[in-house]
Amino acid sequence: MYIQIPTDMDEVQMRQLQLKQQGETWSEDQIIHQAVLDTFQAYLDQIEDGHYDTATWQGESLIVTDINGDQTATVQPQSATFITDFRKDADQTATDLEQAAIKAAGAR
Repeated sequence: MYIQIPTDMDEVQMRQLQLKQQGETWSEDQIIHQAVLDTFQAYLDQIEDGHYDTATWQGESLIVTDINGDQTATVQPQSATFITDFRKDADQTATDLEQAAIKAAGAR
């Protein structure tokens, strides 16, 4: 089984092993960081029926920009970082990201 976007800590560890087999070394935190961004972007694309807005990191926040490059939303973690949120409760973090994507997509 190939893990592209980990949804829990077990999958984070599996993804880490997959990357190691490919000669890449990623920490758990790096994998979680990428998983949070990828999960949020996937929700955003699904809600908007395509890739119209782009999420990027700015510090510990996710910033959403539209196709014109204008910032349309900012998503904050529930705790100090999304990594902490994911480690505490990955399912709740995914739910929070989905709700944030709905809000970000509906902001326009």
